[in-house]
Amino acid sequence: MIDYLAHFQSTLDQLKQERRYRVFATLERQAGRFPHATWDGPDGPRDIVIWCSNDYLGMGQHPAVVHALTEAAQSMGAGAGGTRNISGTHRAVVGLEHELADLHGKEAALVFTSGYVSNLAGISTMAKLLPDCLILSDALNHNSMIEGVRAAGSDKLVWRHNDLAHLDELLARAGNRPKLIVFESVYSMDGDVAPIAGICDLAERYNAMTYIDEVHAVGMYGPRGAGMAEREGLMDRIDVIEGTLAKAYGTLGGYIAGKRAVIDAVRSHAPGFIFTTALPPAIAAAATASIAHLKTSQAERAGQQAAVAATRKALLDAGLPVMMTDTHIVPVMVGDPDLCKQASDLLLERHGIYIQPINYPTVPRGTERLRITPGPFHDHALVDALAGAMVSVWQTLGLPLTNTRTVSREPVGWVMAGG
Repeated sequence: MIDYLAHFQSTLDQLKQERRYRVFATLERQAGRFPHATWDGPDGPRDIVIWCSNDYLGMGQHPAVVHALTEAAQSMGAGAGGTRNISGTHRAVVGLEHELADLHGKEAALVFTSGYVSNLAGISTMAKLLPDCLILSDALNHNSMIEGVRAAGSDKLVWRHNDLAHLDELLARAGNRPKLIVFESVYSMDGDVAPIAGICDLAERYNAMTYIDEVHAVGMYGPRGAGMAEREGLMDRIDVIEGTLAKAYGTLGGYIAGKRAVIDAVRSHAPGFIFTTALPPAIAAAATASIAHLKTSQAERAGQQAAVAATRKALLDAGLPVMMTDTHIVPVMVGDPDLCKQASDLLLERHGIYIQPINYPTVPRGTERLRITPGPFHDHALVDALAGAMVSVWQTLGLPLTNTRTVSREPVGWVMAGG
């Protein structure tokens, strides 16, 4: 007899032994009070502050976004009714795709149920439709991109993270065959940025297609929030731009944008699109409202950037091991999975601060960290409270501090986003 249950239990036991077993905190975000939430703790409900949300700009609770969602739900119902192939499409999702194509200056866009699915379906379908395609993938690409490469079944080469010389070498050896370069703009765990212009130069030199994942950049960078490629003036040099609606835009879903023929080919061949229920009209309407708002409003982006600068300075002044980045990601290194989990637990239980521990396989072993994402509503008082709480936790756990200077309280003067 095979003890099936024992096999599953052994995998869980192994995760617990390695301190990688994930426990979810039950949180209820409070509309209108972001980043505050209610935590169902052991002693009952408690008000806490979230410091690790991917709703980077708080748009999930913006009045215009909530109004668009509720209005669409009242008029069109809660669900889409099935796949777009079977149940037809709806105006809300068509309008969203037009909004996305305009955002990125592309001919067309296609919406999926998540950013994970858009990467998995987009990369695998494009590569399958190109005969003898070679995929060149950055070493630190997200799991969704890795799975897209794997599902393609094509030849693949992994180039060292952000290493243009290595990518050049691999492209030169590839010869005259279809090539697809897949990479991210902002890498969410380290917070570094891809050399987009250099990648485009190599793609043009070796006649390769480019596919950029902008999920941690859309909404936050560029004059209209179209991402790093817009900020650098490079959108027209990228073949396919992939993004999410679930981070800075505060809703749900993923998408790709590019030339009409490329997007239509994916629409017509990708199982991840054809056989999946469409995005609900209410979510599509909310996402459209969020994108439209951030195309013109600079308040949220300015507020976030100032809060990030203030948070980073406060943590550095407190002697905490902050990993330096040029983006909105503020990682604080711990380097041990057990201590990382303990630090997260202490912050929540003693200080009412929620920061989820980041452990393997999300990051390499030995680089476990707390990943902080300040937003426009994290004011000076919250920044000071965070720095003080983290120093207390570091001292409790015996983690090293580089100095013991007083946390800076110099005014930064960021603009708080409305709503």
